[in-house]
Amino acid sequence: MIDPRLDLAFGDQPPDGDVLILGAGGQAGLGCFDPARSLLVQGQFADHQALTAQGWTVVTEPPEGQVFDIALVCLPRAKAEAHALIHAASRRLRPGGALWIDGQKTDGVDSLLKDLRKRAEIVEQHSKAHGRIFRIDRPEGDWLPDEWAAQPHTVDGGFVTVPGVFSADGVDPGSALLVRHLPKRLPTRMVDLGAGWGWLAAQVLARDGVSQLHLVEADHAALGCARQNVTDPRASFHWADARDFALPEPVNGVVMNPPFHIGRAADPGLGTAFIATAARLLTGAGRLWMVANRHLPYETALTRHFSRVEEIGGDARFKIIEATGAQQSKGRGSKGGKG
Repeated sequence: MIDPRLDLAFGDQPPDGDVLILGAGGQAGLGCFDPARSLLVQGQFADHQALTAQGWTVVTEPPEGQVFDIALVCLPRAKAEAHALIHAASRRLRPGGALWIDGQKTDGVDSLLKDLRKRAEIVEQHSKAHGRIFRIDRPEGDWLPDEWAAQPHTVDGGFVTVPGVFSADGVDPGSALLVRHLPKRLPTRMVDLGAGWGWLAAQVLARDGVSQLHLVEADHAALGCARQNVTDPRASFHWADARDFALPEPVNGVVMNPPFHIGRAADPGLGTAFIATAARLLTGAGRLWMVANRHLPYETALTRHFSRVEEIGGDARFKIIEATGAQQSKGRGSKGGKG
């Protein structure tokens, strides 16, 4: 399988040279590349696992000291993250190496093309399937602004974030509302599903009663921030997909602010899967606290997996839910990475 825009750019024969590919998803059609000469960078756990299973060599961060002949950047939604990926790709290309940038129009590929045209010659471009792919032969020297590089920045009380992580500019208002409705004393063994860069986990650890907290996050960059932001020895960090995460022993408390988008498409099934995982992780007497956008239809899943479900707070935008009496107790074998 070859993505239609990649087919226009590369044809069905692998290009000559070593290739660096940044941001390709698990369903990307990369059949025009030679796995033996390609290195993929992907920090999302599910995509990383899918690409690895297909036979690609996949890492979570661009390698230092290795130079490539070709780099392909698959654009993410966030502009700052896109800039960081392009900057990282350029730094690892030899001068004159081909930098290809591929993306949907909805992800800003046209405005990016317009911006980069001011900095370098666009050697080749193709449009198809509501998107565009274009090529720049890497100029000599530092041709991109320094501010395009991925730089950590500090938000809300000293927490570190990086471009592209969820709510990188500050505390998510849903998480802040959830914390205001948590009891002063929490269960001893806790899990934060979809922990992000660690703000919610830090608030949980500040409550009385907690002796252990597992932070579960699929975004490797966000989990790296969480490790910097949460230095409490009671915290354990898991790079994993929360939808199938499990532990050898049950816990008695879960907090979560589940995502509900894949790319730009809303998918309430993500939150439903988080709810099922929470039920698997909890003892029968354990409690789940979650925040969700008010319009999301999670009540059916909650009542399927828990015997008591109660809305304990919220506002016009969010609802805070507490659930107890988990109905599932099997499938606790550990999955995902721990660090």
